[in-house]
Amino acid sequence: MGNMNRTLFTEENMKRLEGNPNVHHVSETNITYTPSFKVAAVLAYQTGQTPAEIFIKAGFDLDLIGHNKPKHSLKRWRETYAKYGEAGLLAERRGKGSTGRRPAGALSAEEALARANARIKLLEAEVDFLKKLEALERQKENG
Repeated sequence: MGNMNRTLFTEENMKRLEGNPNVHHVSETNITYTPSFKVAAVLAYQTGQTPAEIFIKAGFDLDLIGHNKPKHSLKRWRETYAKYGEAGLLAERRGKGSTGRRPAGALSAEEALARANARIKLLEAEVDFLKKLEALERQKENG
């Protein structure tokens, strides 16, 4: 993979990205997302949201991270999810220290909590969305 579309993040942008609760770590060239975000993103995708929508809802600026990023990331996460389920995404550390210290499927309390929180956030976003939709429908009826 050449240096074609590698975005180099400035110090300021790295700080901005690290402020996002869905980001685990940022280097100049790479964003590591939290495992709970990966799971939430895959689940959201299954409900018919587009990768771009999911990332924007999660507070990402596509001009900053690159407009292809959501699609590429989701493709990768969906493949992992298809093979290993949620545990695969929660454990995936892209080779770094992935010595499989815990049996597959065993979650630390921290991960279980992060997963629950991600699911709550996602459901809240969906409820919000449905409420807005209902309001719009009502406006149409009473129009």
